[in-house]
Amino acid sequence: MKGVIFTEFLDMVEQAFSADMVDDLIEATSPASQGAYTAVGTYSHEEIVAMVVELSRRSATPVPDLLEAFGSHLFARFTVLYPGLMPAATTSLDFLASIEGVIHTEVLKLYPDAQLPRLTALRVDDSHLTLEYRSPRGMADLAVGLIKGCAHHFGEDLAITSTTADDGAVLFDIRRV
Repeated sequence: MKGVIFTEFLDMVEQAFSADMVDDLIEATSPASQGAYTAVGTYSHEEIVAMVVELSRRSATPVPDLLEAFGSHLFARFTVLYPGLMPAATTSLDFLASIEGVIHTEVLKLYPDAQLPRLTALRVDDSHLTLEYRSPRGMADLAVGLIKGCAHHFGEDLAITSTTADDGAVLFDIRRV
């Protein structure tokens, strides 16, 4: 997993909780990286999972809620950090439909070793999209947060439901309301 995910997670924790909480998470989870993350580095996703679980324990906030909040935070940060990766979409559904073909393609040019989730979008109509999410890291709650962050960015309200297939794929049904 790219280091920008780690650096942004720790920044969010510092903003929402404290710098001491960041230190406590790193100390409690003893990551192999020793908590020294760079945005362009690559680290085991297990390190962030351990920190999220520890943050959940310390804050009494369920892991899915933390991941969703982080996803929303992350989308906002991506628009600032990587404005050139933002396609010329004018709606959240247009943007979401373009992730695999535009965003992920560009990310792989910058970071050839990035291990991105696979997203398959099907545009049902102007206000309805289905998005299939596949990732061995199983961070569908983070994806929900990213979708909600996207909706916020475009000033839209989206209704999001999801179902998990037997093979672990998550199908998001996303409707503009």
